[in-house]
Amino acid sequence: MPLKNGKSQKTISENIRTLVHEYEDDGAIGNSHPASKKKAVKQAVAISLRKAGVSRTRKSRKARS
Repeated sequence: MPLKNGKSQKTISENIRTLVHEYEDDGAIGNSHPASKKKAVKQAVAISLRKAGVSRTRKSRKARS
């Protein structure tokens, strides 16, 4: 199933859900075969954010301490 276009959080979440579901069915996301579900989720997030054209926000150093 093709991914949806859009920058909204709802669209990004739906795309992540679609990719993870694809991994659970086939054991692959596209041509890639992540070793674990955790890695598949990270890859799905990266693909969805790339499709939306947004970057991943990072926590500041003070917030992590």
